[in-house]
Amino acid sequence: MQVNVKVNGSIIREDVPDDQLLIDFLRNHGFYSVKRGCETSNCGLCSVWLDEKPVLSCSVLTVRADQKAVTTLEGLEKEARVFAEYMANQGAEQCGFCSPGLIMNVLAMEKEMKEYTEEDIRRYLAGNLCRCSGYMSQMRAIQQYLARDKGETYESN
Repeated sequence: MQVNVKVNGSIIREDVPDDQLLIDFLRNHGFYSVKRGCETSNCGLCSVWLDEKPVLSCSVLTVRADQKAVTTLEGLEKEARVFAEYMANQGAEQCGFCSPGLIMNVLAMEKEMKEYTEEDIRRYLAGNLCRCSGYMSQMRAIQQYLARDKGETYESN
């Protein structure tokens, strides 16, 4: 099937198999921030935005992205770089394998929500698995990042 997918602002027109997953389409086009992890829609590593909403690209057929906009981490480099500094400052950047999916979802959460409690953050990011951080340093980084524009500071306990 012929698809027209806008990826990070550029249109990609291509014939794709009906059963091709969006993750494969994106990786075939060099968007390697989209990671293959669990292949069961449970880890969040393959998160991208489809029309500005986070989705798991391992669960979306490429044909579903026809005539839509897909954003990968490569398309959010400036925003991602800012958040990545918060991650590094908190020691949350260990192996880094989960970081692209986590960053995509933190940036989506920031766009969607105006107020955040720790519980809100945990619920929003529940599908992002990390095998090495223990989540505490990630949570501190996220809270500090989200507080930055409000002139607030987050004090860890």
